[in-house]
Amino acid sequence: MTKRVVITGMGVVSSVGNDVPTFWRNLLDGYCGIDFVEDFFGNDLPVKIAGNVKNFNAEDFGMDKSFIRKQDKFTQFGMAAAYQAMNDSGLCSEGEEANIDPFRLGVYVGSGIGGFEVQFRETAKMIEDPSGKWISPLFIPTMISNIAAGHIAIKHHAEGPCLDIVTACATSSHCIGEAFRAIRHGYADAIIAGGSEHATIPIGIAGFANAKALSRAENPKYASLPFNLNRQGFVMGDGAAIIILEELEHAKARGAKIYGEIVGYGNTCDAYHATAPRPDGSTQAKAITLALEEAGFDKEKDNLYINAHGTGTHLNDIAETIAYKVALGDYAYKAHISSIKSMTGHMFGAAGAAEAIATILALRDRIIPPTINLDTPDPECDLDYTPNNAVRSDITLGISDSLGFGGHDACLAFRRYEE
Repeated sequence: MTKRVVITGMGVVSSVGNDVPTFWRNLLDGYCGIDFVEDFFGNDLPVKIAGNVKNFNAEDFGMDKSFIRKQDKFTQFGMAAAYQAMNDSGLCSEGEEANIDPFRLGVYVGSGIGGFEVQFRETAKMIEDPSGKWISPLFIPTMISNIAAGHIAIKHHAEGPCLDIVTACATSSHCIGEAFRAIRHGYADAIIAGGSEHATIPIGIAGFANAKALSRAENPKYASLPFNLNRQGFVMGDGAAIIILEELEHAKARGAKIYGEIVGYGNTCDAYHATAPRPDGSTQAKAITLALEEAGFDKEKDNLYINAHGTGTHLNDIAETIAYKVALGDYAYKAHISSIKSMTGHMFGAAGAAEAIATILALRDRIIPPTINLDTPDPECDLDYTPNNAVRSDITLGISDSLGFGGHDACLAFRRYEE
């Protein structure tokens, strides 16, 4: 017998807010968190804008100075989002307040790149002195992409399954989807799931810029333009997003508040190209179809919201639009769709989880966050992408899809919780 899985906690660190209420309020208000990057040496980079995290103090999230000094920002961001989510959920796996067996509490937190800043810094040392004597002994355990998951598990005494899924921009969607399956089939009672990323460092910006993937817009507030004819590419963003997935009966037994229910998951691969999406949308559509089928989607009864991958690259936005039409047929024109990357930038390994949070809250509050700056829709992207302003609607089902380099496709489906 499969089990029902609900969301009992959430946490986020992003360019539009370092807690869930701020994040959500700013999305609904159409606030753009993208700005000029101010802390880089020199001015020679071809791109000077990003969705950087602002006013972040790791000590506010239960980390001490010694730990902070030793960790890459991606780990700090992940720890902060997990700290929020666990406090929000009320779960505790140790001491007198324990309400979950530590062997039944898991961590599925991934990163598309991992400790990029640490890797950059230590590589520079090695180039300067090939003897390697100045390389930090902490280099490897701060650079590896699974270390955020490891430290989250240590912090929250989570001794159940612990995985770091790495599928580029689909990373945290896959983490949530696989966590959903693990709980549904009885391998855990709750899992801390999501992703974390800090890639807006000089080499990261240079690499994506030279791959012709980034927007070179000079106005940071009009740079991330999903589904807009004027789009030039995506805008990099940093942050972390974590949700607590919990088996329904376990959550009810401890009186947990429930944000919503995860009801479907699709996972496919384009098997087409290292960076470009499959142009006919067929494999992306299959991931969406799998999630919708598992969710019991009914075209006659459901009012669907889609939180799009929506990167603002020419190839993605057209292929994604085609995928919705392949998956939904004529219903695609009825669906409410938006891309919050127009405000957050592209958070890479954290993007899917941040967008899952937006989808869950859209269902809870019955309101669609906008795709801002959608003043000139691309004629090839002719669906309802919720231009510029939030829209109220009694949506009954929400999906969030993610597409990653390497052809990794993921789709998550959520509903409001009902007994």
